[in-house]
Amino acid sequence: MTELLERTLTVGLLWHTLTSDNLGVGALTISQMKVITEAARRNKARVRFIIVSPSAPYTETSFLVEGFEVAHSAGFSQRAFMTGHFEAMTLLRQCCVVFNIGAGDSFSDIYGKKRLAMQVLANLLVRLYRKPLVMAPQTIGPFASFFGKQLGKIGLYAANRIYARDHLSMQYLSKTKCYNKSEEVIDVAFALPFERPSHESNNSTRIGVNVSGLLYNGGYSGRNEFGLALDYRALIDATCEFFLAQPSVEVYLVSHVISDTIEVEDDLRVSKKLVERYPDLRLAPRFSSPIEAKSFISGLDFFTGARMHACIAAFSSGVPVLPMAYSRKFNGLFSSLKYPYVLDCLRFDTENALQMLRQAFERRAQLAIEVEAGNRIAQAKLEQYVKQISDFL
Repeated sequence: MTELLERTLTVGLLWHTLTSDNLGVGALTISQMKVITEAARRNKARVRFIIVSPSAPYTETSFLVEGFEVAHSAGFSQRAFMTGHFEAMTLLRQCCVVFNIGAGDSFSDIYGKKRLAMQVLANLLVRLYRKPLVMAPQTIGPFASFFGKQLGKIGLYAANRIYARDHLSMQYLSKTKCYNKSEEVIDVAFALPFERPSHESNNSTRIGVNVSGLLYNGGYSGRNEFGLALDYRALIDATCEFFLAQPSVEVYLVSHVISDTIEVEDDLRVSKKLVERYPDLRLAPRFSSPIEAKSFISGLDFFTGARMHACIAAFSSGVPVLPMAYSRKFNGLFSSLKYPYVLDCLRFDTENALQMLRQAFERRAQLAIEVEAGNRIAQAKLEQYVKQISDFL
């Protein structure tokens, strides 16, 4: 029997996007749509979404994404304002509630003050239009500068509800006046659907390695701007050599940021160069969606990488994983799941990092048990978020 949905809600999704080269941001958007749709269904309501982000093209006609209706989309960026394109502000006025996810980890000044300033401006505009504002599960901070800290506080004060996706972000919020409207849940990408592939039984161990183009190129500046304690290129070379030396393995390089325009970000270019040097490596497909990427990753026996949502795809599909952390967001998220196997690139030198990788691979059966336990925690936190959004709606 078809459920009768009595009303339609227009929900704004700020700093969500379906067009990013980073499949992790797409994973957040699709997962958020799934969560909000379920929360609305519990209120006998259906949802149409309006997407507002730096990379969203302006659309006047609605379209479906994985069964979810996107009524409109528009870009919200400094360039859009300077060229007189204010469609995003018009669309925000149409929303009954707005969710800002900050692209997962952009509510911080580690990627530059301009990005943070545009997010805070968007929050203030939503409140100026007297629309309820929810900061969806994301990393809050860190803030490296006094200006960033003050700007961040202004953005937080504008929100009606704030959801942290890890306990370190929650610790930061506990030191602010926003604590009473804040709560720790989990990254919504744990809700991303997937279809596990079937493989012919050839007794091979299938290993996935995600190489971050951004880290491999030394960050945007090329000068190790993330402050890694290890030589990332040397670690990747040693990782490839270690896995290829194992018996009966298939080693896949899995790109999760694929950009034809921003070379420094692109994982695929770097992976292709590695295959030229190590011909026994295999390239994973060029994924067209985050669901396709997660489905591929779910068929692996072990995974490691520095793109957090590639690691979440592995973890949430039950694959033993060793995340290579380059920022606080990794440590906070995985420790919230009581999962201790995180290679901290800000703390380990190259040799100690490689030693941890070897140990994790050798203990992958134990890692699988702890991944299963962590997923039970994640699903409980995800249900908590769905219930709270249902109550909020």
